[in-house]
Amino acid sequence: MTTAVLEHSVQHTTIPCHANDPELWFAETPAGVEDAKALCLECPIRRECLAGALERGEPWGVWGGELFLKGTVIPRKRPRGRPRKDAVA
Repeated sequence: MTTAVLEHSVQHTTIPCHANDPELWFAETPAGVEDAKALCLECPIRRECLAGALERGEPWGVWGGELFLKGTVIPRKRPRGRPRKDAVA
């Protein structure tokens, strides 16, 4: 979707990633990622954004309300550090 078509299709609707700090969609913390995903829920171009990210194989970040890592959608971002002892089986 070209920028002109995108702008025309959403007209005066606010696109969250254009109205907020773009760094939020590449947050390092799980809480930041969840904030970005929540903002995407009401986005008028969410489906197009997700489809484009899947097509391009985006390496990381939140696209269309989904978290990408190495071109794959993952459910959530793990915090830094060692995994919990009970998480290892």
